[in-house]
Formats: sequence, structure tokens, C-alpha cells
Amino acid sequence: MFTEIWIAAGVAIFVWWFSTGAILIAVRRADRRGPAAHAMNVVASVPVLVLGLAAVHVLASGTGIEAAYGGFLGALAIWGWIELTFLSGIVCGPERRSCPDGLRPPERFARAWWTVAYHEIALLLGLLVVAALCFSRQTDVALWTYLILFVARISAKMNLFFGIPRINTEFVPIPLAHLPSYFRQRPVTLMFPLSITVLTLGAAYFFQMLTQAETDAAIVAATLLCALSTLALVEHWLMIVPLPDARLWRWMLPAPPSRRPKESKTNGF
Repeated sequence: MFTEIWIAAGVAIFVWWFSTGAILIAVRRADRRGPAAHAMNVVASVPVLVLGLAAVHVLASGTGIEAAYGGFLGALAIWGWIELTFLSGIVCGPERRSCPDGLRPPERFARAWWTVAYHEIALLLGLLVVAALCFSRQTDVALWTYLILFVARISAKMNLFFGIPRINTEFVPIPLAHLPSYFRQRPVTLMFPLSITVLTLGAAYFFQMLTQAETDAAIVAATLLCALSTLALVEHWLMIVPLPDARLWRWMLPAPPSRRPKESKTNGF
């Protein structure tokens, strides 16, 4: 039992770290080469999306360990491709300008929404596709995986909008250089404890699932989901705890471009 737990937890942590780093490398290199390189990244990575969809579709009907790992990796592949389209500036939103000073909260929220509207719709469509592929199947690891990522990402965006003490804009790519102007660096708001509560309950639910698992496949599935939800929780705590989390990926990334557009400045709120 403990062997399966350690292996599954290690896989979840490594894949989370490696996939994040791979996307950051691709985006950073495209920043150095120009807008066309971002589009090429998205096109060249379409096979990753196809493999992710195929993995979820084929393995969701299984009940073994391979179904748990396959559903987990497949959902991450789908999610990662959608994230790449966002970071490449291909699927983000119609608003590409920095946030002006003096906007009222409703106006600021509406403008912020239009900077990421297409991305949010794409994420929702991805969730619906994964749910459809897992419907009436034996294994729902893929759906839970995508749902954890979906909730954590929406929560993170809301906290960035309302305000958090620590904001790292080091990895914001050039196509999204206007986004930091919509972030707000300030003491935490009620959004943060709400987010922490939801994510903690989610991690606790999957931990309880792990303690009640009886088969190797169930143990692996619960461990993967518990590890991923815990990572999401840790990422939220790093919004207020002054730890150099960027070092996890900085060492492996190409040097950033020497010049950034003027819109990369942060206007604040």
C-alpha cells in the first residue's frame, strides 16, 4: 500500500513540476523569437491535446492502475494545452490594454473579465468535454483532476484581482504583459480564506478517499487527487508566504527578452 502511495504522490508532484516548466520554457523561447513562435507552439502541441483526449476516452472505462494514471495524465495534457494557448496570447480575451486608473469596481471587474474571457470559456468547454468522456464510465480520475485544476485556477485569478500580498509576475509572457495591471497587491481579502477553506476541504475529501481505498487502483487514484489538491492548496498559501517558489523553474528557463512592451507596467487599483 505505502509503495503505491509514494509512487503515485511522486508522479503527481513530478508531473506538476515538469509540465509547468515545459510550458514556461516553450513560452519563454517564443517570447524571444516573436509572436509567430507562440502560434507555432500551439500548433505543434496539438498532438498533446489529442493524446490527452484519447487517454481519457480509452482509459476511463478501465478499473486498473493504468486507468488511474492514464486519466490523470490525460486530463493534465488537455489542461496544459489550453493553458499554453492562453500564455501564448492565442486564446485569452478581446481586451489587450492595461487597466486604467480610477475605474469603479464593477467597471474594473468587467474589463478584467474581457482580458481572459475566451480562456475561461475554453477551460469550461474543456471541463464539459472531460465530463462527457467520463460519463457512465468506471474511472472518473480525469474528471476530478480537471475539476481540481479548474477550481484552483478560478480561485487564483479571483485572489489576484481582489488582492494578495505576494504577486510574482516574473513568468508573465509578452503577449499577456497587460495582465499585471489588473492584479492588486494588498493584504488578503475575504476571497483568500474562502479559497483556502474550499481547497482544504477538497484535499481532506481525497485524503479520506485514500484512507478508505481497498484496491491498488483506488489507492493510486486517491493519492494522485490528494497530491494535486494539496499542491493547489500550497500554491495558494504561497500567495502570502514569502518563499522563493519561482526558483523551482527559474534555473531551467532561457533568459527573458531584454525589452518588454510598455503595457507590462502595473497600474494597480
